[in-house]
Amino acid sequence: MSGPLLQTSGLTIRFGGVTAVNAVDFTLKESELRCLIGPNGAGKSTFFKLLTGQLKPTQGHVHLRGKDISGALPHQIARQGVGIKTQVPNVFNSMTVRENLWIAARHKHTPGFATDLADQIMEQLRLTAIASKEVGQLAHGQRQWVEIGPVLAGEPDLILLDEPAAGMTHEEVERTAELISEINRSRALIVVEHDMQFIKMIAQTVTVLHQGEVLIEDDVSVVLDDQR
Repeated sequence: MSGPLLQTSGLTIRFGGVTAVNAVDFTLKESELRCLIGPNGAGKSTFFKLLTGQLKPTQGHVHLRGKDISGALPHQIARQGVGIKTQVPNVFNSMTVRENLWIAARHKHTPGFATDLADQIMEQLRLTAIASKEVGQLAHGQRQWVEIGPVLAGEPDLILLDEPAAGMTHEEVERTAELISEINRSRALIVVEHDMQFIKMIAQTVTVLHQGEVLIEDDVSVVLDDQR
């Protein structure tokens, strides 16, 4: 497909006298995996909220496959093929892994197809062995993987992941990196993360935000060697 999957031009948002995101130009190709890094307060989460319609830009535009979605509501953008996993849980603790994924799949599909899709997602995320466990009883890493499930159930073309490896053990981080690489075979991703070892495992191109602006954007090795 010609043209980028996602493109922002001059994307800016101000809160009173504070500019949280300032004139950001960002381009993501189809099926690309991009890592977004930067210190706390750099504008990463705000940038995600602008992409998903949770916030409206003060200036600039967001285009998804050439269509301007800058003023669209979150559910409209989700229907266009953008899914997000934030740090706020999006699962039901008292339900099993399978039930959570079935409910998410049922939003778009018949009961039978939702069952098949939930099973496919559990297999992809390697959750089949714990399908009957309540989410509230899972270890932290397992829960984080389950929370990716409802995002996949929406069958998005672009997935935004906000610190997917936070609080994980080294083994869980390695498995998360493998899962993200697997998902990236069929979908584009933007991953916000502070764990630089994790970034090294998955990154190709890295965009660095600082004070709401793009400081540098390059191959991961170039970025990590840059003294800034």
